[in-house]
Amino acid sequence: MSEKDTISMQLVREALLQSCAPGAATDEVLSKAGIDPAHLQQGTARVAASAYARLWRLLARRLDDEFFGMDPRRLKSGSLAFLCRSAMAQPTLAAGLDSMLGFLSLMLERLPAQLVGQQSLAEIVLLEEHPPGRAFSYFTYWMIVHGVACWLAGRRIPILAIELRCPQPDFCDDYRVMFSDNLRFDRPRTRMIIAADCLDLPIRRSEAELKRFLAQAPANILVKYRDPESLASRIKQQLRQLPGEQWPESESLAHSLCISASTLRRRLAEEGQSYQALKDGVRKELAIVWLAEPQISFAEIAGRLGFADTSSFYKAFRKWSGFNPGHYRSLILNDPQ
Repeated sequence: MSEKDTISMQLVREALLQSCAPGAATDEVLSKAGIDPAHLQQGTARVAASAYARLWRLLARRLDDEFFGMDPRRLKSGSLAFLCRSAMAQPTLAAGLDSMLGFLSLMLERLPAQLVGQQSLAEIVLLEEHPPGRAFSYFTYWMIVHGVACWLAGRRIPILAIELRCPQPDFCDDYRVMFSDNLRFDRPRTRMIIAADCLDLPIRRSEAELKRFLAQAPANILVKYRDPESLASRIKQQLRQLPGEQWPESESLAHSLCISASTLRRRLAEEGQSYQALKDGVRKELAIVWLAEPQISFAEIAGRLGFADTSSFYKAFRKWSGFNPGHYRSLILNDPQ
């Protein structure tokens, strides 16, 4: 498919799993959404994000449930509108999130949640008493909460990590693009971690803006798929597969791609990127993953990332995140020390 903003057909199957009977009923709803039913059995097929959004609305109307029938209680049609209207009346994103989570905790039986702040980090924790649900259920919940939070704040809220109690599903590619590369499964609890300073962002949304937002939902809370064939994506994938000390200089990288260094810089600039920014992004991504593993020392992380010494890693991590690696590790692991 030539359109870059696409969703995997695997997520279409997940959406249909509890919300539409297989056979003619499935074919009918897919056709109404503009999705070819024949693609349902194709593992690598993708559909336009706009078609996935139409499918979401159709299933919500059929079930009178904006949560695809994945909770014993229905999230009845109009719930998203009520959630947004209640949250936008709050002064800050922290208060808006509290309002959202309170409403969803009342409406959904199995996903009560609360916002917890701990110094530089904040987390939205699901207080589950039941066995873990499907990964798709959790990610649909995060899509609603995070998407509305970004709209309330008028900017994208970076996700530092998402942890889930459930096992890792066979397909995670779109989830990593939509949310964060730092997804961890089989964890003791389900939570989304963001920087605490985001909570102070003011909410200034009008009724007219709400109407526009709801008219475009849920397409506007689906983070668009990034082209995996883009030059930046290919370079990041290459960097992830190499030890940090083996990362090529820009001239060597350009030579391996059979282009000149100036062409490399120009093409990355056209994608809004630079080689240094890509390296920093991959280093930060890997550092956050490894800092969540207490058995990996700071010196080992610094070496893996290609830093000359631990102090250089400390300085870089403070630049990326605003706090040092030890502080981040203690918060992410809930270490009282």
